[in-house]
Amino acid sequence: MSSYYAHHWPHFPPGWRIPPSIRTNGFLNGYYDDEGWWSLAWIAAYDVTRNQEYLSTAQSIFEDMQAAYGTTPCSGIWWDKAHTYVNAIANELFLDVAAHLANRASTPASKTYYLSWAEEQWNWFRNSGLINAQHTINDGLNDTTCQNNDGTIWSYNQGVILGGLTELSRATEDSSYVTTAKQIADASIASLTVNGILHDACEPDCGGDGSQFKGVFARNLRILQQYSPEARYATFLDTNANSIWNDDREGRELSLIWSGPYIQPANASTQSSAMDAIVGALAT
Repeated sequence: MSSYYAHHWPHFPPGWRIPPSIRTNGFLNGYYDDEGWWSLAWIAAYDVTRNQEYLSTAQSIFEDMQAAYGTTPCSGIWWDKAHTYVNAIANELFLDVAAHLANRASTPASKTYYLSWAEEQWNWFRNSGLINAQHTINDGLNDTTCQNNDGTIWSYNQGVILGGLTELSRATEDSSYVTTAKQIADASIASLTVNGILHDACEPDCGGDGSQFKGVFARNLRILQQYSPEARYATFLDTNANSIWNDDREGRELSLIWSGPYIQPANASTQSSAMDAIVGALAT
């Protein structure tokens, strides 16, 4: 998944059109956020199968991301290899992948390596200006001034950091990371919900990528909730899951707007996103 829709909103194609195809080098391409998603997917596959090849693939992808660190005027990593944008999602994913790999390292030296990257990236991220005064995360930085660009507060940018900080807390046994994650989660829920239901600014036309954003938030809130439970997060997930099932469903299809009504297109993107909320409610 790339950031095309987030970066170009509101000028993106409708959900029934797909972005142009691109040539890739295995699981590497021109976008570091794509690589981060792939790395997390391979880590998840490793967790289920314990197949070392999957973890090695995730580690190889991480090395390509790591090579970009510090090459921007603002430090951190670029969104893309064309060096057009320093955004939140690529940098959050870099942190999240590093923390995940630290928790799956086979040797103390390997854990130290990945943990040092996760901690360095978090130290950069929290001081970068991406987190605003309201404790939510804007889309990116102005790469000339390295200041917060006041970009859209997308739900997925609020979500990935929750998973990354939870994984970092697990690796270090430092509860301060979870404290910060809950501060961001609370601010995000306050900012992005109407009557308890999560929304993104692109609704009702979020394209192929944007329609997954809310699911990313729900999935990572579930990760935080399973690690350090709070009644308010269980209520949030239950409320959204019930609304999806009652008001955003036609038969077996789940669509974009979780408060309803059900709209077209309903596709793999909207379905997987909504299922993240339902799974989150059932799991917590």
